[in-house]
Amino acid sequence: MTDEPMTDEPENAPAPPTGRAALRAALWPPRAGRGQLLVALLLFVLGLGLAIQVRAAGSDDTALRGARQEDLVRILSDLEDRTDRLEDEKADLEDQRTELETSSDQAEEARRQTEERERQLGILAGTVAAEGPGITLRIDDPLSAVEADMLLDVVQELRAAGAEAIQINDVRVVAATALVDDNGGVRVDDRRVGAPFEIRAIGRPQDLEPALNIPGGVVQALESERAEVVVERPETVTIDALRSAEQPDYAQSSS
Repeated sequence: MTDEPMTDEPENAPAPPTGRAALRAALWPPRAGRGQLLVALLLFVLGLGLAIQVRAAGSDDTALRGARQEDLVRILSDLEDRTDRLEDEKADLEDQRTELETSSDQAEEARRQTEERERQLGILAGTVAAEGPGITLRIDDPLSAVEADMLLDVVQELRAAGAEAIQINDVRVVAATALVDDNGGVRVDDRRVGAPFEIRAIGRPQDLEPALNIPGGVVQALESERAEVVVERPETVTIDALRSAEQPDYAQSSS
């Protein structure tokens, strides 16, 4: 008696599916999750919106294609008129902008030039304070030998070297300033000044200092009178002595 292996499968059980059949069984029917369904719905809505837009654009083209020639001419004329109006409005706005820019620049430039001219005239007339680069000149006169003509030589040398503003002690020196001897002292305009004399001048220091120190110049002339002279170049020279603005009695500006 031959022993045969025992099996639990019934004698008529179907054979297991092959590989291709197993793949078809796994893919069909499809099993979609919630996320896949949501993506599909969104894609459908997006496609529907695009289709509506394309159809709307097509209907506009169809309306124009179906319009009469007179209607097309009228539409084209309206578009041309609107374009012309927009171009005219653009040109008007550009003209206004140009006019405003030009007038504003001219007015601003005129104002700036007027203020600059007023400042320059004020400095020359001594009616406004000034500061800038320059030199200071200190003259100690232990023998009281310094006279008005010596100080005048200093002022003239400074002016010739380009000094724009000058002050002696607390008196502003201008074009009409007079220096005269006064009982052993010096009178600058209507004010008496004495040693030590401090002269401040605004200008280019590289020009002012050499003008005073040239051989045989004003510094040597002062030192020959036993005066002690010290010339310095401070970072900023301030001239704050002011003169009152004088109004002319007879002269008037011509129109």
